Amino acid sequence: MDQLPLRTPLSAHHREPVLNVVVPVYNEQQDLEASVRRLHAHLRETFPYPFRVTVADNASTDATPLIAARLAAELPETQWLRLAEKGRGRALHAAWSRSRAPVLAYLDVDLSTDLTALLPLVAPLISGHSDIAIGTRLAPGSRVVRGPKREVISRCYNALLRSTLAVQFSDAQCGFKAVRRDVAERLLPLVKDSEWFFDTELLVIAERAGLRIHEIPVDWVDDPDSRVDIFATALADLRGIARIGRALARGMLPTTALRQGDGEPTGGLAGQLLRFGAVGAVSTIGYVLLYAALRPTVGPQAANALALLACAIANTAANRRLTFGLRGRGGALRHQAKGLLVFGMGLALTSGSLAALHHVAPGAARLAEIAVLVAANLAATLLRFLLLRAWVFPARLRGTEHTAA
Repeated sequence: MDQLPLRTPLSAHHREPVLNVVVPVYNEQQDLEASVRRLHAHLRETFPYPFRVTVADNASTDATPLIAARLAAELPETQWLRLAEKGRGRALHAAWSRSRAPVLAYLDVDLSTDLTALLPLVAPLISGHSDIAIGTRLAPGSRVVRGPKREVISRCYNALLRSTLAVQFSDAQCGFKAVRRDVAERLLPLVKDSEWFFDTELLVIAERAGLRIHEIPVDWVDDPDSRVDIFATALADLRGIARIGRALARGMLPTTALRQGDGEPTGGLAGQLLRFGAVGAVSTIGYVLLYAALRPTVGPQAANALALLACAIANTAANRRLTFGLRGRGGALRHQAKGLLVFGMGLALTSGSLAALHHVAPGAARLAEIAVLVAANLAATLLRFLLLRAWVFPARLRGTEHTAA
């Protein structure tokens, strides 16, 4: 799969935070203060850029919000975010969406991962080498302390991902990840899960889009006081795997469009013009054949309108998928409606040309009609491309539009 070119490294001179580390929490009054203070001190001592720590509280019912508010008041680089609904994925989505730091990260509040891995995690994103970075407990060089039950579950889950979704990353659920903000802005609208499958879904979409995922081995010590319901989480993960598998099989995720940093399909404007030209050539041939078949029975104007309408609908559908990289049913009717308006402009141009021919040469031969219509269609085609690109399929949609399975 083609990958994106290297991104521009971040400048070494920043006044605003370069890194925002999010700590998602739910009823963590016992560990929250010690962990955040430890993380804050580590970043102050070792991280060479401005940073921010965000405590993302997702509907805690204990003293977690009070502790988070106090930490935000005491530690200058710390803030907190309160969500009314529970869900780790929801908390990460909200915190990352609101941040303006160019690099976004998160780690679990129990600090199971050794913090010395934090700088190596985000360094490839700062340098522009990678789009996403993840810690892995399953790579050579990792040192992991956990019980056999969790070890078996983790390895089975990642083996299941590799066998069903053909992923290449080794550890989907290690709570130690980072992503460039410009990449997150394109990925987050596509991630539907708001719980524990959030990480897996984001990584699967990113990998299928050809984004660079950097892995680093980590030292990891299991938290014996973890509140994660393993059975319920496993069932939710299985449902998530089935859902995203269906979406990928049906072409309902715009992974092709995500390969371009500005949302354009691979090849940019030049690639779009080539694909649009190929679709247009096929459409023109279809139009000529339809016109020639309909003209003897319905007359030249009606034959032109019917042939142009049928080809316009097919042309819009083909350009939607092939030229501008939008897949699935989401927005298809709206796109066709706009496409029909563009068709109306083309119809006016071609019909006007045909009327002008008949006014100038009332007895014009059928070959002359076809020649005039082909020339008018070439002009209408250029107008159509410009309108499709700027209005029907604008850049803000390409790479973000999707639908439910």
